[in-house]
Amino acid sequence: MTLDATETEILGATALDAPWALVEAFSHIVREHPDEVNRAGNLIAELLRAHGVPVTVHEPTLYLSLPKHAEVGVAGLVLRAKPPSFARSCPDGVEGRLVMVTAPSARPPGFAAASASLFGEGYDPTPGLSDVAGCVAAYHGLLNAERISQLEELGAIAVIAINPGRDIHWGAANPVWGTPGLDGLPSRPRIPSVAISHDDAAFLEAQAGQACRVVTVLEEGWFKSVLPVVTIPGNVELDRFVLLHGHYDSWDVGVGDNATGDAAMLEIARVLWQHRAELRRSVRIAWWPGHSTGKFAGSTWYCDQYAHELMAGCVAQLNCDSPGVRGAVAYDNIPAMAETIALVSQAVHDVTGVAATAKRPSQSSDYSFNNIGISGLFSSSSRLPKAELERRGFYYVMGNGGDTSWHTERDTLDVADPDVLLTDIKVYLLAVLRLANTAVLPLDWRPLVAEMAGAISGYQRDAGERFDFSPAATAAAGLSDRLSRLYGAMGQSMSDAAANAILLRLARILVPLNYALTTTYRHDPGVPTITLPMLSVARSLDRYPANVLGFAQAHLLRGMNHVVAGFNDATACINAALDQAPRITAS
Repeated sequence: MTLDATETEILGATALDAPWALVEAFSHIVREHPDEVNRAGNLIAELLRAHGVPVTVHEPTLYLSLPKHAEVGVAGLVLRAKPPSFARSCPDGVEGRLVMVTAPSARPPGFAAASASLFGEGYDPTPGLSDVAGCVAAYHGLLNAERISQLEELGAIAVIAINPGRDIHWGAANPVWGTPGLDGLPSRPRIPSVAISHDDAAFLEAQAGQACRVVTVLEEGWFKSVLPVVTIPGNVELDRFVLLHGHYDSWDVGVGDNATGDAAMLEIARVLWQHRAELRRSVRIAWWPGHSTGKFAGSTWYCDQYAHELMAGCVAQLNCDSPGVRGAVAYDNIPAMAETIALVSQAVHDVTGVAATAKRPSQSSDYSFNNIGISGLFSSSSRLPKAELERRGFYYVMGNGGDTSWHTERDTLDVADPDVLLTDIKVYLLAVLRLANTAVLPLDWRPLVAEMAGAISGYQRDAGERFDFSPAATAAAGLSDRLSRLYGAMGQSMSDAAANAILLRLARILVPLNYALTTTYRHDPGVPTITLPMLSVARSLDRYPANVLGFAQAHLLRGMNHVVAGFNDATACINAALDQAPRITAS
C-alpha cells in the first residue's frame, strides 16, 4: 500500500513548530504533583484553542499517590532510594532482617502466594524464593507491582528493588488498575517498597542477614485533575470514532515520557482539525492525568465515565507514549493486538520505509479499554536499534525508546529529537487516518484466532492427559472457518456498513477473551497476561500435588466454558451477518 492523495496531503501538513514548543515548555514543568499537572493540562488546552481546535476540559477527581522521600538504612549507612507510587507510607520506618531474593518467581497465574496454606505440603507458590516472612526482601530488577505483591503475601515487611544501573527509576507498587473500587481496596500494597541504585548492590548484598530499615514518605488522597479531550467529527460515520490518547503527567519533567507524546497528539489534533472535512469517521484525542501517580487513573476514569459511548462507537484505541526520542529509528516490537498488526506494519513502512515488528501489548500504558473490547495498537513506537542499545550498555526499559533515562531525572530536553518526533507523528497520524477513513475497518481477526488456536494447542501439550482442550480447539477451528467466509464476502456480497458492524461486534467479544479475566465494566490488575488468560493455569499443572489437581481442573473447565462460549458467540454473529448478506457463489 502507498499513500493516497488525501493521506499525502494531510501528512504533508505536519510541522514541528507547535509540537516542539510544547516539548520545550514541558521540559520546565515537573508534572508530578496535581497542581503542576493541572497547569500543564491547562496549557495543552490553551495551545489547542490558540490553533483553533475546540477542546473539552474534564475535571475528574482521582485518587493519587505522590512519592515524597525514601531511604534504606543498613550497617550504619543510609542509602538513597525512591518509593513507588502507592507503596505504604512509613515515615517512621520498618525494620527487619535483610533477605536477598535472587531467583525469579514462577507463581501460577490466578493464584495468590497465600494459597499455599490451602494447597498443603508439596505446593510451592513461588519457587526459588527464600523464606521472607518478617523480613525486608531485596531483589534485582525494576519496581514491579506483581513481585511486590508476591513478597507481601509471603510475609515480607518491606521490599527493595535493586535497579540494574546507577539510575533509580520511579514506578508503581499497586497492582490495582486506576482508582480502586471496593473490591480493589484489599489488593492495595500494605507494606513499604523502594528502589535503590545498582551502585549500592554489592554493599547491600554483603549485609544480608543484618537489620535493615526502610523509610517511605508518600501523600495519598483525592485530587481534582484536568483531562483535555478533542473531538474531530467525521462526515459519514459520525458516531464511530478512533481514540488517540496518552498521558501528560510524568516523573520529573518527563520529556521522553511523555512530553513528546503529548506534543505529537497536539500536532495531530491541529492537522486533523484543519482537514476535518476529509474524515469519514470521528477522531477523539485525549491527554490523561493520573498515569504515573494513579496507575492509569485518568484513562480508567474516562473508560468508566464513557463506557457506553466507547462500547457503541470506538473502532480502536492508539496509545501515544514516548515517541521522538533521539536515536530511536527502529520500529521493533511495537505493541499491537493481532488484528491490528498489518495496519501498524503498513503505516510504519509507508512513512519510514522501515519494516516493523509487533508484540502482544502488556498490561500497562493506559490500555484501559481491554475489558470493553476495543482493539489496541501502539504505546511505544520508535526505539533505539538493538545494536545501539548494546553499544550503550542499556538494559531494558519500557519507555523513552529504550533510553534508560526513562522514569528518572535524566529524562530532559536532550532526550528528544525533533526530526524523529516529526517522523513518529506521521506514523501515528497515518494509522489514525486509515482507521478513520478506510471504508472497511482495517481489523483482521484471522491472525488473532490463529494466535488463540496456537495457544490452545500449547495448553493441551502442557496439560497432557490431565485436561481435554478439544472443545476449545473445535470451537476455534469453527470460528476460523467462519472468518474465512466473512472476509471472502467483504467487498463482494456484503456492504461496507454490514462489514464494519460485524468487525466491531467481534472486537467486543474477542478482545476481552484474549486480554481480560474480569467482567466488561471492571478493570483487570496491572500484571502481565498471556493469550487466553482464563486457560493459562494449564501451563502450571506440573507444580500441583495430586490433592490439588482437581481444583486446577475445575478452574480450567470453567475457563474453557467461558472461552468456548465466546468462540460460539463470535461464530453465531458471523453466521447472522453472512445470512443477511446476499448469497455468494463461492462457499
